[in-house]
Amino acid sequence: MWTLLQIELFKIFKRPRTYIAFVAIAAIVVLIQLALYLDGKTYVNFMLQSIERFNVEGKMLNGYFVCYFILQTLLIHVPLLIALVGGDMIAGEANMGTLRLLISKPINRSTLLISKFLASTIYTLLLLVWMAILSLLISLIVFGPGDLMVFQSQVIIQIPRSDVFWRYVAAFGFAAIAMTTVAALSFFLSLFAENSIGPIVAAMSIVIVCTILTTMDLPLFLSMKPYLFTSHMLGWKGFFDIKASASGSAVLGSIQNLPGILKSALILVGHIIFFVGATVVIFRKKDVLS
Repeated sequence: MWTLLQIELFKIFKRPRTYIAFVAIAAIVVLIQLALYLDGKTYVNFMLQSIERFNVEGKMLNGYFVCYFILQTLLIHVPLLIALVGGDMIAGEANMGTLRLLISKPINRSTLLISKFLASTIYTLLLLVWMAILSLLISLIVFGPGDLMVFQSQVIIQIPRSDVFWRYVAAFGFAAIAMTTVAALSFFLSLFAENSIGPIVAAMSIVIVCTILTTMDLPLFLSMKPYLFTSHMLGWKGFFDIKASASGSAVLGSIQNLPGILKSALILVGHIIFFVGATVVIFRKKDVLS
């Protein structure tokens, strides 16, 4: 398994298009940081214009705030970058004519698929680590630390700086599960194509359609929402929903709806198991002709 995993990782990172995601994330993050550095006060004032008599001690435009802004902006686009690799894991081999050669070797089909999925998962995790370094660590260096102000409708949640960093660690951990779900979906779709473009487009189409269904409150779709993985992909925001005491002060280390976050994580893990399991079952019975 370890040898197969090394081979799959080598295949992924020898392709120039693999690095498109890393370059794209770096470009977007740097542009957002530059915009907030040059004109961030205007954005903050715009967000505060509907809230009266709100005073902030310290610098509101700090590294934690910038990272939260970047995550809200960027995480909805990362699935496309994940699908670029996940959708190519099986279809790419079929397109090059090497898939039939692979399964003719004395290698268990299930082991081969698991190693491919683990490789795409490692790629996903590395992409999120890269995003964390750029959006959190670099933002803290440039803008400095401070209390985190989270805007929610007409309410501002203030989280003390001493209680923020672990929340980002947990948020990126949850995002890793959500993005791995997208990788598993594109990996599953890759099984049915001989060209990687099809699974990539199909995966993104499913994500977009499910996201639209998630945001719609029509009675026809309400019963579907709890079962759509897109309904749970933004669960990372729950780590920044802090409890307040009777006096109105923040309760350090608290989370408003921890059971809801854990439930969303379990549902996403269930989707991953389903997609990968279905891929293995179907592939073991499939006649590979390419």
